[in-house]
Amino acid sequence: MKPFRYERANDVASACASAAAPAAKFIAGGTNLIDLMKLQIETPKHLVDIGPLPLVDIEETQEGGLRIGALVTNSALAADMRVRRRYPLLSQAILAGASTQLRNKATTGGNLLQRTRCPYFYDTTKPCNKRVPGSGCAALAGLNRMNAVLDVSDNCIAAHASDMAVAMTALDAQIETVARDGTARTIPIDALYRAPAEAPHIETVLAPGELIRSVLLPPPPPGRQVYRKVRDRASFAFALVSAAVVLATDNGRVRAARVAFGGLSYKPWRSAEAEAALVGAPATRTSFEAAGLAALRNARGYGHNDFKIPLARRTLSATLAVAASSS
Repeated sequence: MKPFRYERANDVASACASAAAPAAKFIAGGTNLIDLMKLQIETPKHLVDIGPLPLVDIEETQEGGLRIGALVTNSALAADMRVRRRYPLLSQAILAGASTQLRNKATTGGNLLQRTRCPYFYDTTKPCNKRVPGSGCAALAGLNRMNAVLDVSDNCIAAHASDMAVAMTALDAQIETVARDGTARTIPIDALYRAPAEAPHIETVLAPGELIRSVLLPPPPPGRQVYRKVRDRASFAFALVSAAVVLATDNGRVRAARVAFGGLSYKPWRSAEAEAALVGAPATRTSFEAAGLAALRNARGYGHNDFKIPLARRTLSATLAVAASSS
């Protein structure tokens, strides 16, 4: 074990100041970070435990949405009756992820920032630009069945692992943060994640010491909300493909649509192409299939993960059909 310093945060300001130091990390539930430390993929010299901070509430906003504290556990969030009634998409997505034990410990902020489960990221004998910048990407010509096909880079084809973040992307969530100098900002969830490009190891736009305080959900959108996850086994497995859909219809035509995918990109993938193809179209299988074609038009497979492209099209079509049947 590599030695590290452990500090329990007393307040947000001191936590941000401590975590801004080189080789320092926030820790909350620890469901991802501790595993990475055991494998010596993450080797922080200083852990700042934000567990004592007052970030555990789910509050109503004046606009009719919800503000979710960064330390709200996945279990508490999925079980909250306001979430279940107004944002069932979010509850469905959370319950599709991990296990009960992990959901009891994992936090909202930590879930958003979890790292990829690409096997080459976890294998320290193989090159990985996320782990060792400039070393290469072993997944490109390796066993890349679980890897990304949308907005990929030859520097990294790792896929984002979260289910919860896919639903939050479809719901237009915003991330509220505070920096070490006390500056607060609000980041649309779609802008939180950085494309791999030339620096795959820098995964978000957060600055050192910048802390997620809460996630803001706007008022629920009109329409039926449905989350579907396709995976190798019925539980405790990451998505091959997942789809988060919000669909509103009027007289047999699509009035409004939101579409987000999981398992296909470096971030939860909001598909403007699918949404544009749907709005105004008949709520029929033909239109749903056309939306799938539009969503995956620019997808690129790397051999083992080629199957994800037709699978994502079929998954979206099936999810839209369910949403249309009750919207």
